[in-house]
Amino acid sequence: MNCSLLLRPATVMMALCTLTGCGIGESIAGHPLTMGTTDRVTAVDPASGYDVGSWIVFNNVFQSLLSFPKAGSTPEPEAARSCKFTDAVSKTFDCTLRHGLKFSNGDSLSSQDVKFSFERTLRINDDNGPAVLLDSIKTIDTPAADRVVFHLKYSDATFPMKIAAGAGSIVDHREYPADRLRTDDVAIGSGPYKLDAYEAGEEAVFSVNDSYKGTAKLRNSGMTMKFYQDEPTLKKAVEDGSVELAYRGLASANIAALQKRSLAGDTRIEVVEGTGTEVQHLVFNVEDPVTGNKAVRRAVAYLIDRKAFIRDVYQRTATPLYSIVPQGITGHNNAFFDRYGEGGAKAKAQATLAGAGITGKVRFTLWATPIRFGPGTVAELKAIARQLNTSGLFDVDVKTTDADQYAKDIAAGKYAVYVRGWVSDYPDPDNFTAPFFGDNNVLSNNYVNKRITGELIPRTAAQAVRASTTADFEDLQDMVADDVPIIPLWQGKQYVVAKDGIEGADSLLDASTVFRIWEIHVKRGSSWW
Repeated sequence: MNCSLLLRPATVMMALCTLTGCGIGESIAGHPLTMGTTDRVTAVDPASGYDVGSWIVFNNVFQSLLSFPKAGSTPEPEAARSCKFTDAVSKTFDCTLRHGLKFSNGDSLSSQDVKFSFERTLRINDDNGPAVLLDSIKTIDTPAADRVVFHLKYSDATFPMKIAAGAGSIVDHREYPADRLRTDDVAIGSGPYKLDAYEAGEEAVFSVNDSYKGTAKLRNSGMTMKFYQDEPTLKKAVEDGSVELAYRGLASANIAALQKRSLAGDTRIEVVEGTGTEVQHLVFNVEDPVTGNKAVRRAVAYLIDRKAFIRDVYQRTATPLYSIVPQGITGHNNAFFDRYGEGGAKAKAQATLAGAGITGKVRFTLWATPIRFGPGTVAELKAIARQLNTSGLFDVDVKTTDADQYAKDIAAGKYAVYVRGWVSDYPDPDNFTAPFFGDNNVLSNNYVNKRITGELIPRTAAQAVRASTTADFEDLQDMVADDVPIIPLWQGKQYVVAKDGIEGADSLLDASTVFRIWEIHVKRGSSWW
């Protein structure tokens, strides 16, 4: 994601939201909208959900102190009037709340609710929740009803980004238990919308929260988010007009077909394309008897032709990724391209293996779970296996299992090579590096680089001016390309398929990955206005 966090310690305060830019728009279209998706909402309690579907609920029903503006990657005040680091090492973060904040039930919102919300998420520490993003919090002070001060355990210049979305959701301390999750599927927040109804696997219904005070200008009177069980059913709903727009869930082949129809002059459906920061990597267990050999990993890197399977499997709905930090994010480089080229380099792969004394075919299995990563991933891995096997240097097969077993086997070190996808939490290179290569990383591939964990990650985390981290992050990417604990494969594009007359869909597809229901509206003069 496009990211350069320009928060300066002590001396420069975040820009204040002017009154003219806050609150509900002057007029709200009377037409409620319907969106279809195959994503799931795993929770409507923000101490639990840590997935795209749940964060759509959180970003619209709850407020955070900060939020990402449309097409922007620097957090701006939302429930807060202002926020700033008050020290030079990004460890003390001070926020003053906006006046007159209220929850949708009429309760006032104060610093007590902010403190309660963060401490509650950390206390519950749900396995499927975002507490991991709040790990840097040491203590929280509330010196006034409109002021909250975070004291961090370590320097964390990305803290404003971490709390600018779902992880920073503020709940009513009178309505939520302090030490456990709600189980009634009710959500009470101070965001632009209310959650009127939620039925797991069926739909979520949103309407305007008249008590909202913030930066969003609402351009519709609400939305129903319908959950479809499979892609063909969602595709049919798009084609027959059962939904006004579809977000996440249409297969790449259908996206490409709909784009072709649109370009050919079919104006009934518009395919809106935006850059995305969803990435997918091939992960190596560096303690496996086969892939523990760096020469094997480098040989694979020389052979993989990303452009081929992106063309044949994904119909160009993704782009080749040649580094762990995706395009559009501060510090991105093309470390893997610079070192290994575009792929198909058999001679270099063979020389690399021979240099390590490997003369026979290298055998291992590529593992994936279609339930988690989609059927396209299996076709992708089969394409990669063919590329490796065609070289005559490898004998590789592909296997799949269910999501739960997949996670257990990775944790147990049973797989030599497996797929890992990632959707960013916040648009900063830290979010594409620290979770993978920091202490207690999420990959479970046994890779440790002490210079990364002991020097580069801590140093970049302390730098409030994010553009100044570029050299260190480029260094980190080069080190990963040299060691090859993972191979970056692709960076996904984002798509919204919208009915003719729907506007604002482009506002859903920026680097922040925030789904802003309030931006979607019906164009005046449309036949169904």
